[in-house]
Amino acid sequence: MANNKSATKRIQIAERNRLQNKSYKSAMRTLIKRCFSYCSTYTQKPDEALKANLQQSMNAAFSKIDKAVKRGVLHRNTGAHQKSRISTAVKRALEPVQAK
Repeated sequence: MANNKSATKRIQIAERNRLQNKSYKSAMRTLIKRCFSYCSTYTQKPDEALKANLQQSMNAAFSKIDKAVKRGVLHRNTGAHQKSRISTAVKRALEPVQAK
């Protein structure tokens, strides 16, 4: 329990930051999952519109990851790892289509 005014304020600020970080992380995870779902959909049924959606979702996820790293929500190595996972999945999804 906080004993003085400054400690009370720090508790409030920490809670506010925790909720903002939680929201940011959740949005980032949603974009990553959406990108993976577009990868699987495109692999099953290749289409130019799906390819555009796949590229757009990958760009959105990369942007959100970079911003999360910049804001301190994620460690930079974790951000790099997530971006690597996404790019590998996208390459794997696009590769068989380009080989045909």
